[in-house]
This record gives sequence, C-alpha cells and structure tokens, in this order.
Amino acid sequence: MLRGMMMDRPLLVSGVIDYAADIYPDVQVVSNTVEGGLHRYGYAQARERIGRLANALIGLGIKPGDRVATLAWNGYRHFELYYAIAGIGAVCHTINPRLFPEQITYIANHADDTALFFDLTFLPLVEKLKPALKTIKTYVLMTDREHMPANGQLGGLLCYEGLLSEVPAAFQWPEFDENAACALCYTSGTTGEPKGVLYSNRSMMLHTFFLIATRPDLFAHNRTILPVVPLFHANAWSLPYITPLTGCPLILPGAKLDGATLYDLMESEGVEAGWGVPTVWLGLIDEFKKRGRKPKKLVQILSGGSAVPQAMIDTLTRDYDIEVTHGWGMTEMSPVGTLSLFRPEERAKSPLERAQLSARQGRRMYGVDLKVIDDKGTCAPPDGATSGELFVRGATIVSGYFNNPDASARQIDAEGWFGTGDVAKITPDQWLLIVDRTKDLVKSGGEWISSIDVENAALACRGLANCAVIGVPHPKWHERPLLVAVKAPGAEPTKAEILDVLAAKIAKWQMPDDVVFVDALPMTATGKISKKDLRAKFADYKLPE
Repeated sequence: MLRGMMMDRPLLVSGVIDYAADIYPDVQVVSNTVEGGLHRYGYAQARERIGRLANALIGLGIKPGDRVATLAWNGYRHFELYYAIAGIGAVCHTINPRLFPEQITYIANHADDTALFFDLTFLPLVEKLKPALKTIKTYVLMTDREHMPANGQLGGLLCYEGLLSEVPAAFQWPEFDENAACALCYTSGTTGEPKGVLYSNRSMMLHTFFLIATRPDLFAHNRTILPVVPLFHANAWSLPYITPLTGCPLILPGAKLDGATLYDLMESEGVEAGWGVPTVWLGLIDEFKKRGRKPKKLVQILSGGSAVPQAMIDTLTRDYDIEVTHGWGMTEMSPVGTLSLFRPEERAKSPLERAQLSARQGRRMYGVDLKVIDDKGTCAPPDGATSGELFVRGATIVSGYFNNPDASARQIDAEGWFGTGDVAKITPDQWLLIVDRTKDLVKSGGEWISSIDVENAALACRGLANCAVIGVPHPKWHERPLLVAVKAPGAEPTKAEILDVLAAKIAKWQMPDDVVFVDALPMTATGKISKKDLRAKFADYKLPE
C-alpha cells in the first residue's frame, strides 16, 4: 500500500474552542444560571476561562487518563469543563443526576472518578453520597464565593470561581494520540447495571464532522440553538462541539426545563432551533397554546431519544410552521445515527407531506452503516417489510463497554457490528423505520405487535396528551396490548373514542384489549417513558373478557 504524504496531526477536542475563539470571538454562549439570572460571554472569553480551568485542573493533580466527574445542568461552567478536562488529556465523565443515588454511586465507583464538579442544586445529594464514593478525593462546587455554603458535610469543598481566580488564563494545549479517551457516559441501565461508553478525541471529532456534513443546514447562518437535551446525556448530541465550530450561538437553559421557562428563554434570546426529546416538546406545545403563538424566531426542532409521534409533528408543522427533524441513535453511537434527510423530490413536497416522512427515523448519517438481521439470522433486504434486530458499525460507534468485557461480548457480533436491541426495517429508498425495542414488542399468539405503531395512532385522538402501550399476560394469546393513557388538561377523551380512532388506523389484531387512564406516565432519567416501570405496575392486570 502506498501511504499518502500528508501531515499526521491529531484530531483533538481542544482545537475546537481555539478555532471558535479565533474565528467567532464574540458569538454568544448564554446560560440560565443556577444562582439566578443570565450569564453571557463570547467564545473568546470562554476560551480564556477554559485556559484558567485547565491550569486549575493540573494544579489539583488531575493527570491524563483520570476520570473527572460532573453533576451539572446545561450551563456555561459545564460547557467549560467539557473542553478543559479533555484538553489536558483527562476524561470528562458526565453523570446523569436524575438516576437513583445507588446508580450514581455505582457509576462513579466503577469509573474510578478522582474528582467531582457539581452545581449548587446537587449539594445535598453529594453530601448524602460522599460516604459511598470510594475514589473521589476532590469536590468542587460550581459557583462563586458568594454562594459557597458556610457549613457543610463536605470538608475541603473547593469553589469553582475561586480556583479560576488563582491561576493564569494562558494555557498551551498538550498534544497526544487522538485515540486517547476524552469523555465517558454511562447508559441508564434499563437492563442490569449501567454500562460505560468511552469516547475518544478522534471519535468525538469525527461524529461532529459527520453530523455537520450530513445536515449542514441545521447549523447554517449562525443559527441560534437551544439544547434541552442535557450536557450530562450522550454529549448533548454533539452540540457543545458543533456550535463553536460552526459559529452558532449556544443558549443553555440551566435547571428549569418547564414549558414557560423554555418559552421565555427562546423568546428573549431569539432561539431558532431547539434540540430535545419528545416529552419536552409536548410541554412546550401546551405553552404555545396558552400564549397564542410560538416564540417569534423558532423555526426548527430536532427531536430524538424516543419515537416522535406523527400527531406532534403535524401540530408543529401545520399550526406553528416549525420543521421537525427526527433523529435516532444511542449513547453507544456518540449518539446520532440517522436524521431526517430529504432528497430533492421530497423537499419539493408540501410541509405536511414532508411531515409524514419526518415521522420515520431518518436516513443514515455519513459514517454509520446499518444492517437488519431477521429471525433466521440472515441479513434482511431493504424492502420496507422485512424486520429484525438493527446492527450498526462505524468510526463513532463503540467497540465495547468500559471495563465490562461480559457486556461487550454480548453486544458485539462476530463481524464487529453493535447490536442495538431495536427492531427495525429499511425501505428501498433507505429510510430507517424503528418498529420497537425488542423488549417492548407485544407477542400476541404468533404475531408481534409494535407498541410504537399503536401509540402513534392513538395520539391522533383529540384530548390525549400522552400514552404508552405494554404487553400484559393473556391466557390464550400469551400477551395482549394495554394502552395506558394521560388526558390533556381540561379534556375528557373516553375509552370508546380512543378505540374508534385506533380502529381506523390499525389492524383489528393490533387493537389494545383495554385502555387505562393515569395522571402521569413514569419517566426514565433521560426523559423517555419507562415501560419497565409500567410493566411492573400492570404485571397482574386482568384484561376484560
């Protein structure tokens, strides 16, 4: 093989913030702070503070390869930690604070975290967890001296702003192998203990490049973007890297993610695009209705994490002139795998016609390969009909889990593909259709029923705010679907009305055997409906004769 004669320069995360400081010095990062009020600065000032933070980390004894944990919301200090930790060769380990305390303890100990940076919100939680955290020696409260607690159970607690004030801003990033780890994120552990996904500088940068190349319009013209998707979950879908690289203003919402707070921030900061899970947008749509309009500049929403209901896409498209981009992926994929991608003839369709396509999970992002393995263990054709488990591979997809060879062996096939656990099919024109999670399919007799299909059909019923379908035991059919529904405020949809809507949209054998109304659906730590909890709650439910 003849090797090319090009410079071998490492792809490192630290280069992104240097680029932004040089090219987009005054483009704003705006944060809703935990202490109250807004904080704003440009990328050049962010780079200055990140340099101070890098000096402070080294002063604390943080070495290359050390895991540095965070428990923090979407704010400017968390953004700074992303770059300073990775920039010195350490690993930024974002922990989801919505997990159970026992899971947080397991994750921190399994990762061998050496330091923990956390927001004021989580001071009581950290004080409670500290006796069980075996490897963390350094605790830093992400606030200023004015808001430091007078007394507390954390002896030697350090102040974030105090650390930065004591060191210079000048910092020259070290160079090292681009395959060095830069970030660590654990899956939520819906089956077994949480598993660690260890990203490299190279994989992080490639994922960022692939996403920009696949949908450059999402970031064009300095589009103002608000990530509701947390910085503590799957790298906030790469937005902390994409926005500085493309010169997009970054609006960070902080701890309050209710519809009213998000609406006000979107309105005041001229947000053009929001990124987050469907449950967030359902709440925001309610706020649109209360105020009689959308935030004035909001034109685009990227939604993922769970299937986006067709009814929600239609409402945003028809009533508010907002284009919905549907994304699919996993923590293990850095995390984006597919996006709504319209070919020229599809782009020429009307907005509502395109909205029908947006309910699909999209087409694969550059750098991601897909295959579907059917029940016979063979590769299914892309005919839009044959389904099976979806496998993925690529330069930004895990080859195994951190310090967990057993889980790695279960998830990676003999050819090195990663098994997603999703049941899917691919159309001849390369749209990905997620049928369900393998564990969420309802096995009725010899037929598999997709809970996603039934849920999407049910959400077309007026007065239904949200719903979930689970399988419950049946003496003849093994399982039958049960629809668990939440009414919209002030609405009173009936079981008969919901079943009438479903009867016009799905086959008779797919119809739920019953409908149960609840005040709220249980949610996972990442904002998805927890069907695991629903199955436990309705394990002994008796369907009507």
